Amino acid sequence: MTDDLPDLPDFDERRTRWAVRRGLLRTATLVIAILVAVTVLSTLGSRWIQQRGDREDRMLDVLGQALQIANPGYVIVQDECCDTSLTSMGFKVAIRPLRAHGGFFVGGSFADRTFDVEQSLFGRVKSPPMGYATETSLTYGLYNVGTGNQPKEQSRKVLARLPEDMNALAVVEFAKPLTVEEAQAFRLRHQVSPTRVVYENRPRATPITWGVGDFPTPMPKDESEVAADFALELKGLRGWVATLRDYDEANLRPFGLDLARLRKVAADGLAYAYVDELVTVKKLRELIEDPLVRTVRVADLSYDLERP
Repeated sequence: MTDDLPDLPDFDERRTRWAVRRGLLRTATLVIAILVAVTVLSTLGSRWIQQRGDREDRMLDVLGQALQIANPGYVIVQDECCDTSLTSMGFKVAIRPLRAHGGFFVGGSFADRTFDVEQSLFGRVKSPPMGYATETSLTYGLYNVGTGNQPKEQSRKVLARLPEDMNALAVVEFAKPLTVEEAQAFRLRHQVSPTRVVYENRPRATPITWGVGDFPTPMPKDESEVAADFALELKGLRGWVATLRDYDEANLRPFGLDLARLRKVAADGLAYAYVDELVTVKKLRELIEDPLVRTVRVADLSYDLERP
């Protein structure tokens, strides 16, 4: 019976070597294809998980605004959104110090610095850029709200030495906290435009502030309307705080904020001071004589070279 079996072919070393190589190539190709597919699916899956629902908008609203409140001495512009990786999602911000109006203005593309703000796959913010309590000349002025430093007598002397037609960036502190109605009456009487409003008495620390350009303040439909408005600013602050949830607490803490403070400030709605980047020295000399004003602190000066 064994005579019926075909003869085994002679061993061909070359053909065997090529067969082994083909087998290895097929295995490697299959492994690479599986790895690529897993990577693509993981990336798409991670992106879908991180971008599902309103996670992108919420990240911008919560983290972007927290960064601005933590750094009131800067103009912070959300420059680009969103960068998504396997483990995080983030956006870019462009920053520049807030200066007296009339100086050289730079937009987001020409900002002093840019930073990335990122949150993890689980929605937790990574180390925030700039941290908080970053110091500028304006920040020092805000630190002094409620301290009694630089009283009226001293501020009058400072203002007397300055040309009256110079533009100033100043912190105007009230003698007592004003309700929104009282602040509005003050604004209309003096025709001032608050850039940021200070809603907290927190001496030697960064107080909670809100600016008219912050989310989600509705801008006036008519450009002739005054955008810098105490009522509008308070509406924006309260609108933002109302969107915050208890689980946002963990993301607010790295910025030096917490929900209890924010909710109390929004509920009280009292203006302790305001920042003005559009005021002249002449106007500040007028404001400091108002009994509602405790003092005025000049943080920056500029001269409008285009003024006739």
